[in-house]
Amino acid sequence: MKVLVTGGTGFTGSNLIKKLCSQGVHVKAIVRDKSKMNIFDRNGVEVVEGDITDPVAVDRAVKGVEKVFHIAAVFRTAAIRENVYSDVHVKGTENLLNSSLKYNVSRFIHCSTGGVHGHIENPPASETYRFKPGDIYQITKLKGELTAVKFGNENKLPLTVIRPSPIYGPGDMRLLKLFKMALKKYVLILGPGNVFYHMVYIDDLVDAFLLASENENAIGETFIIGGEEILSLNEIVDLIAEGQNLQPVKIHLPAKPFQLLGSVCERICVPLKIEPPIYRRRVDFFTKSRSFDIRKAKNLLEYKPKVSLKEGLSKTSAWYKEQGYLRA
Repeated sequence: MKVLVTGGTGFTGSNLIKKLCSQGVHVKAIVRDKSKMNIFDRNGVEVVEGDITDPVAVDRAVKGVEKVFHIAAVFRTAAIRENVYSDVHVKGTENLLNSSLKYNVSRFIHCSTGGVHGHIENPPASETYRFKPGDIYQITKLKGELTAVKFGNENKLPLTVIRPSPIYGPGDMRLLKLFKMALKKYVLILGPGNVFYHMVYIDDLVDAFLLASENENAIGETFIIGGEEILSLNEIVDLIAEGQNLQPVKIHLPAKPFQLLGSVCERICVPLKIEPPIYRRRVDFFTKSRSFDIRKAKNLLEYKPKVSLKEGLSKTSAWYKEQGYLRA
């Protein structure tokens, strides 16, 4: 079997490729910079150099594959223009869908994000919870997801949507700030810290992608994928610190002034392509709940998270230390 993975140089895509290769699957990957795929040379990954916003490159990548795992996404930075998010998350998705239909792909797994639901006022949120994306990343990811679902339904393309909760594990850099924060003597938290933060360990997420690509019950369905445990931000900070035998003192500050400051900083810095010292979305981390119901994935996919939050945080902390990102 031959499959295509987009976003193969990213955290999630690279881990999915490793798992597929370990199972003897022939993997193709479409990447903008071929040199970034050197790590997979020994696994025989077939690399197609190109951008998913280019329909010709996408056509070349999809030809000959049985399944498509669409993981590619734009990482949020101030230097990226807003239209780039739409180009990748919507137009890129359209290109992949069109080529998948053309070449009779047997399964299309589309990676969205739990962020399309925004703040969860009434936790936990199931797949039918209302949409409320809060930034350009989430807005365009939702457009891409809705585009994929509509296309799949209208053209009978066997398609499944996966909405992951925040992803973590060895190799992830997005949550490094959380770990650094938790291991300080004094931890500054905006707001009371009682918002829920539902995480998923990378290995469990990869398993969910594979289950979705193999289970007939997954066709035409959307699944939220998270870990087994749902803790508050305060509890996660305590758990990370506990793993290093630390007991930090939490200092809670009002969030509202920082939300206003974030808005001002973005308004000034983003047009100049300067990374703002504070973002609204960084403040959102402290004020918006992420709490999800994963029963549908358990029932239809037989998804079973294997890595506890304590074990996953410990493995991630150990990796950060090995790489020199945290004090040993």
